[in-house]
Amino acid sequence: MLILRTNLFKIPQSLVIFGQNTLMLNQSGFSNWVAGGGNNVGWQAGFNYNLTYDKDKDLWENLIILGYGMNNTQGVGNRKNQDVINLSTNYGRKISGNWYASVGAGLMTQFEPGYEDGNNPDALKISNFMSPGYVNVGAGFTYKPNDNFTMTLRPANARFTFVMDKDLQYAGNYGLKNDGDSMLFQFGFLGTAQYKVKLMENITLQNNASVFSNYLDHLERLVLSYSGILNMKSINIFLLM
Repeated sequence: MLILRTNLFKIPQSLVIFGQNTLMLNQSGFSNWVAGGGNNVGWQAGFNYNLTYDKDKDLWENLIILGYGMNNTQGVGNRKNQDVINLSTNYGRKISGNWYASVGAGLMTQFEPGYEDGNNPDALKISNFMSPGYVNVGAGFTYKPNDNFTMTLRPANARFTFVMDKDLQYAGNYGLKNDGDSMLFQFGFLGTAQYKVKLMENITLQNNASVFSNYLDHLERLVLSYSGILNMKSINIFLLM
C-alpha cells in the first residue's frame, strides 16, 4: 500500500488554506491461505481543502471535498470504494463576540453511477452524478469560537434535490412526487458543524456533520449527514509490504 499526503500551508494576511491531497494504492495476494480471501488491487484519490478568510468583522469559509476510488477483487470485479463531491461556502459578518450573521450555499453529489450490486452495470442503478444532487442555500447565524470549531444555524434554508438521470426519475425515489420529476424543493432548518480534533502530533481528525428538517412536510423527519477526514501534516510516505 502506498499513501501520499500533503497538508497545511498558509498564505499571508487573512487567508488560511488547509489542504490534503491523497493517493492510496493497495494490493493483496493470497496463495494457500487457510482463512481464505480474494486477490485484489485498488486505489483512492482525494482532494480536501478548507479555505478561510478571517479579517476584522468578515468571515468567509469554503470547503472542498473530492474523492474517488476503485477496487478490483478476483471473482467479483471492479467496485467503487469511494465517490464523493462536497462543496460549500459560507460568508458571515460579526454581530457579537463569536457570532456572525451569515449566508451560504452547498452542493453534495457523486462522480459516477452507483448500482445495487456494487459497480455491476447489469444490476439496478440507484444513483448517478447529480442523481441525487443536493443543493442548499440559506441564511442564519455562524458561531466560531476558535479555529477548530464552526457551527452554522440556518432557520431559513432552501434545499433542492436534483435527480437528472431519467432512469431514476420516478415517484418516491429521493422524495420525488411524480414520475418524470427532476427536482424536489424543500424549505426548512439546516444546522452544520465542523470540528477538528488533534489525535497526536501532526495528525488531526476533521469532523463534518449536518442536520436538516423540512418545514413544509413532516418536520419531525430529520436528514442527518456525517463525514470524517484524517489529516496528516507535511508529506508522509508509507510503504507496507
